[in-house]
Amino acid sequence: MTMPHQPETNVAPSSAAELDAATPANRDRWADALRVGSLIVVMFGHWLMVVVTPGGEISNALKIVPGLQPLTWVLQVMPLFFLVGGVAHAHSLESLRARGGSTTGRYAGFVRARTARLLRPTAVFLVVWLGLGVAAHLAGWTAGSQSSLIIAALVMVPQLLWFVGIYLGVAACAPLMWRLHQRWGRGVLIALAGAACVVDLIRFTGGPALVGNLNFAFVWLLLHQLGFWWQDGLLVRRAGIVLVVLGSVGLTLAITLGPYPTSMVGLPGDQVSNMAPPTVALLAQGLAIIGVAVLVRAPMNRLLHRPRVWKLVLTAGTFAMTAFLWHLTAVLIALLTARLVGLTLPDVGTAAWWWTRPLWFVVLAFPTAALVAMFVRFDRGARSSAAPDEPRRSVDVLAGFGAFVTFFGILMVSIVGVDVLGNRAVYFLVGDVTPAIAVVVFLVGVGLLWSSRPRTAAPSPT
Repeated sequence: MTMPHQPETNVAPSSAAELDAATPANRDRWADALRVGSLIVVMFGHWLMVVVTPGGEISNALKIVPGLQPLTWVLQVMPLFFLVGGVAHAHSLESLRARGGSTTGRYAGFVRARTARLLRPTAVFLVVWLGLGVAAHLAGWTAGSQSSLIIAALVMVPQLLWFVGIYLGVAACAPLMWRLHQRWGRGVLIALAGAACVVDLIRFTGGPALVGNLNFAFVWLLLHQLGFWWQDGLLVRRAGIVLVVLGSVGLTLAITLGPYPTSMVGLPGDQVSNMAPPTVALLAQGLAIIGVAVLVRAPMNRLLHRPRVWKLVLTAGTFAMTAFLWHLTAVLIALLTARLVGLTLPDVGTAAWWWTRPLWFVVLAFPTAALVAMFVRFDRGARSSAAPDEPRRSVDVLAGFGAFVTFFGILMVSIVGVDVLGNRAVYFLVGDVTPAIAVVVFLVGVGLLWSSRPRTAAPSPT
C-alpha cells in the first residue's frame, strides 16, 4: 500500500479514465481520500463555527449555542489526518530502507522531505499575515474603534498553524516511532495510551498544569502510530470494531463522568479544552473515528475505483493544503465586508442562521478560491530526490534540532499571533512570549533545517 504525502499527478490535462489507469494498483485510495477529506471537513467546520458578535468580538457558534457541541464528535477529524500521516511516513521509511546505502544523513533527508511541503506554503502564509499585521499597526487600525476585532483577527487566523507545528513535530519523531512499532508493536500503543491517561490523572487531580502538555506528544503520536498498523495491513475489520467500541465507550465515560467538556475543540473562555492540551477524551474520539474509517475502508475503496470519483480526490488534493491555510482569511474577508456595507448577519442558532448556512458556504467559497488561485503555486514542487551520501555525522542531529525549534516557533506563532509591532505578550508554556520572539524562533528553526541540507561536492581541479 503506497500513500504519498501529496498527490503529484498533473490533473488538468488528463481524463478521469487516464488518471485511473495511471494509478498504481496497490495505491491506497481511501487513505488519499481521508487526507483530503479531513482538511475539507475542518474548513467547513470553521466556516460554521466562526462568528462575530454584535460587539465586534470574534467568537464560536459552539460557545453561543452549546447544543451544537456534539457536532464536534464528527467534525473533529484531525485524528484521521495524523493516521494518514503515519501511513505516508511508513511508506517513505520503507522506501528509504529499501534503497540501502549509508544510514548517515538518512534521518536528515527524511525530515527535510517531510517538512519542505509543509514549510513552503506555511512560510508564505506567515509572510503575508506578518505584512498585514505591520500594515494594520502602521495604519492605526490596532488602536482605533475596530481595534479589538483587528487584534483578534491577527491572533485568530494564525491559530490554525498549531496543526502544522504538531504535525511537523510528529513527523520528526516518525523514524523512531516506526522502529519502535517494528520492535514492540502493540506495546507502543499501550504505552502511549497509558502515558496519556497518567498525564490527565495528574493534571485533573491537582498536579501541575504544565504536565498536561505532554499529551501533545502522547495523544497525537498514538493516533499517528495507528497509521503504521494501517500500512502493515493490521487494521482489519475486527480491529475497526474494537476501536469504535473502545473509543465510543471511552468518550461517553469521559464526558459524562470525567472532567472533560463535550466539545472536541477549544472554546473561548473555557478553563478546560480537549484540544490544548489534548485529553484522553479527544484520544477516545480519535480512536472511534479511525475505527469507522477502518470499517468502511473496503466499500470506500470500491467507490474510489470509479474514475470520476478518483479524479475528484486527486483534483482536491492539489489544493487542499492551500485552502486549509487560507480558509480563515476568507472568513475574515467576508465578515469585514459584511460589517463595512452594514449587512446584519442572522443571530447564531436562529432559523434564519441555519437556513443561510448553505448560502454562507457558497459566499465563502469565492474568496477562498481566489486565495487558492494566488497561493497554490507555493504548495507544489518536485518530489525530493534521494539524498547523496552524507559524510557529516552531525547532520542528523542538526536536522532533528532544527525540526524541534521550528515546531516550537510555529506553536508560538499560533498562540501569540502576528502583530509584531504591537508585540503584545501572551503566555506560552512557562512564560510570556511576544509575536516578534515567536517569529525569530521559527526563523532560527528553519535556518537550522536549511543548514542540514547536503553539501554539493566542489568540482575537481583540472
